[in-house]
Amino acid sequence: MNITRRLKLPDSVRLHRYKSLPEQGPKLLFFSGGSALNKISRVLKSYTHNSVHLVTPFDSGGSSAHLRNEFDMPAVGDLRSRLMALADETVLGQPEVYELFTYRFSKCANQEDLEDEFNNLVSGTHALIVPITDPMRSLIQTQLAVTKRRIGAQFELRGASIGNLIIAGGYLNNQQQLDPIVFLFSRLVKTLGQVKTVVDTSLHLGTHLESGETILGQHNLTGKETDPLQSPIQNIWLNDGLDDVCHASVSLSPDREADILDADLICFPPGSFFSSLVANLLPDGVATAIRSNPNPKVYIPNLGIDPEQLGWPLMKRVSWLASLQDKREINEKALDILLLDEHHNYGELDIARLERLGVEVIKTRLISSNANRYDEILVNEALLSMT
Repeated sequence: MNITRRLKLPDSVRLHRYKSLPEQGPKLLFFSGGSALNKISRVLKSYTHNSVHLVTPFDSGGSSAHLRNEFDMPAVGDLRSRLMALADETVLGQPEVYELFTYRFSKCANQEDLEDEFNNLVSGTHALIVPITDPMRSLIQTQLAVTKRRIGAQFELRGASIGNLIIAGGYLNNQQQLDPIVFLFSRLVKTLGQVKTVVDTSLHLGTHLESGETILGQHNLTGKETDPLQSPIQNIWLNDGLDDVCHASVSLSPDREADILDADLICFPPGSFFSSLVANLLPDGVATAIRSNPNPKVYIPNLGIDPEQLGWPLMKRVSWLASLQDKREINEKALDILLLDEHHNYGELDIARLERLGVEVIKTRLISSNANRYDEILVNEALLSMT
């Protein structure tokens, strides 16, 4: 039996109810890597404590790359930043831990000074460690000591995230599994939502361009650490390693599948289209779980220029997401709603094709005045009003 209701954006009654009792708020699920969703997440936690964030562990750039190269582990940078975005920032949370997790070593200091600072963190004498009380302080010191003991002499500490180093120690100390240490720290900093990697596996991204070139590694796609792509991405896959093309397959775990199936709304949010969004949809079982959830699936496109989207205008991206559905099961869709700002120009919209794909366009105010970015409050109000 299907029950329909008239959609109102924003729905002030629903929003008031959620904000009054966020502990019982709806379960919004986001497929997202990167930092694009962090500001939205900080607002979201005031409406619901039940959101789920599946982030990509396939990044290969930044400080995460040093840990991945050292320990052959999944990328944890996006995981750590989203945990902090959802952390309770009131006195009921752990503001001292928040400060520590978001701290980075200087990019300018010499290696000897950085090693001394690392030793002070491990010993508990660092200014950021001292205010943290036991047992949290001892737990953090233990994980940092594991990381310190296991890294090589040439490990690059400049710009390294302390939060990443703590999570890496927990990973190494828990039989190369991320979930136990992430769950523990989520409880200790009172994360108001759940954050998980979509899979707990150390793989990379492989892409084939229309020019015939093959590119391995997320860091080679974003245009941040290398030159922007000169040819559109033709297809993308999970790859074992960065040296040679080696297609890999990994399946969604039962708990992640349950998260997707149980969500009140699934959102494909703004962010790097391939390395943050599509990457999360590559493991076996993700598309099936999305299709099997009868609740709204919403795509919010990027604003501005995403180097990965070269040759991928809006309609092509929408068509790709819609193609996740099984043509044999016409009632199971992977995308229902294209959510757009009412005034922004996203490029050409083929309404007839969208109707054939079963995708409804909903336009509302998502961008605040005099800004070329999404307003965190407006986006949250629109999504929450659909649940």
